[in-house]
Amino acid sequence: MGKVITIDSHQHFWEIDKFDYSWMDQKSPLRKDYGPKDLAKLINKNQVNKTIIVQAVPSTEETYWLLEIAEKYDFIAGVVGWVDLTDQKIEKTLNKLQENKYFKGVRHLWETDEDPQWIINSGAIRGLKIIAERNLTFDFLARPKNLIYIPKIMSLVPNLRAVLDHVGKPEIAEKKIQPWLSDLRKIASIDNVFCKLSGMITEANHENWNIDDLRPYVHHALSLFGVDRIMFGSDWPVCTLAGQYKDVKNSFDEILKDIDHASQNKIFGENASKFYKI
Repeated sequence: MGKVITIDSHQHFWEIDKFDYSWMDQKSPLRKDYGPKDLAKLINKNQVNKTIIVQAVPSTEETYWLLEIAEKYDFIAGVVGWVDLTDQKIEKTLNKLQENKYFKGVRHLWETDEDPQWIINSGAIRGLKIIAERNLTFDFLARPKNLIYIPKIMSLVPNLRAVLDHVGKPEIAEKKIQPWLSDLRKIASIDNVFCKLSGMITEANHENWNIDDLRPYVHHALSLFGVDRIMFGSDWPVCTLAGQYKDVKNSFDEILKDIDHASQNKIFGENASKFYKI
């Protein structure tokens, strides 16, 4: 049996002066450059072999920039970029992006849309159908307000290979389970939707969260999606608002320590490899 590869399925890079990161508060500690050399040290210390870079701004220019980075660093296994899902010429954009082997899929900053049904109401469904036809992936960046619309989207684009980022951003700091759990159950019943264990410590209390705050949400996701459709992601550097890279990795190691090694290998690498075709 070959060596098990650990994959961080969700991380970001940015250069503050390069693109418009307007989602960041002007005084946010995130408003500084985070690059591949910074991350390389962290993944080495935490026994992570490969990563997936995920877009951070709605810009195809950023996607090309991330693809350039992927070409230069061996630890990067793929890029989830951005395209305008409503663009009538989306095929042309995807043709160009797909010339690069690191281009794996697309994400839209859905959580920031004023209309929680934006994907349904905007004409984006056509774009998602084209993504599905090309066997690319789609990351749902959703908050609880968006979750009820995912089954409808998937019924309109049944072949879409999709993943829910950050477990759907439950309100961990408030210890709220519902309606997140009911909505997650419906999403998990759709076989080609995966789920990322990522972005959780930043939904907890930044100052004094602990592993037990995360535990029930991880267990719910695991029981609904099963070990074949869950993948680990750090959400670095966003996670640094509430902790360090090692805190995220160690938390999931601890919570998942009692499941068998084969299942751990799936969650920490094999599922991301299968989903993103690494």
